[in-house]
Amino acid sequence: MKRNTYYELANLQLFMGIPEEDMERCLQSLDMKEKNFRKDSFIFHAGSKTSQLGLVLSGSVTIESNDIWGNRTILSHIGPGQVFAETYALIPDSVMLVDVRANEDCKIMFLNVSLLIKNPLQLRWDEPLMKNLLMISSQKNLTLSGRSFHTSPKSARARILSYLNSISLQRNSTEFDIPFNRQQLADYLNLERTNMSKELGRMQREGLIEFRKNHFKLLESET
Repeated sequence: MKRNTYYELANLQLFMGIPEEDMERCLQSLDMKEKNFRKDSFIFHAGSKTSQLGLVLSGSVTIESNDIWGNRTILSHIGPGQVFAETYALIPDSVMLVDVRANEDCKIMFLNVSLLIKNPLQLRWDEPLMKNLLMISSQKNLTLSGRSFHTSPKSARARILSYLNSISLQRNSTEFDIPFNRQQLADYLNLERTNMSKELGRMQREGLIEFRKNHFKLLESET
């Protein structure tokens, strides 16, 4: 493995604590594969099973719930360096309840982490990898819990403000980009896009926010 490739991977949360001399063996043992996906193509479908987690090397993906009537709910956005489907991969025979879709052209690394459960390898990289997966899973639970706060208010304004406030806190800034376009934001907040867009316009006219496309600025009240 090239040294610069090792350092690129070692900086990712999934591989933290794995020595350089063990990284290539780790990837080989977990049957590492890389694949490119075009924007809007499906990576995993609900109803399927997988023994592999996906690690986003470039681009981004969305985790979605799509029903047979064409309704879509976006549950989360997964960016570079983040993983998806790890829970399904670690629980044998579990059926996926969500779709994973390429949010843009992306490159994904797949790792067969089910081998860690079926045949514990007991190597130096085994323990740190499992610890990293536990931490990632815990952080995702927090993210999903956060989404419930955004979708619980009845009004569109309250949902939008809840989401924008949480992003502001995470970025420690009142000016930031969000990872969603308008339709995706509406799907994430369980809102009708037209009504949400109208509410955003009203909020901007009232001096609560400024925005252009996916760039937002929260404005302090003058009162």
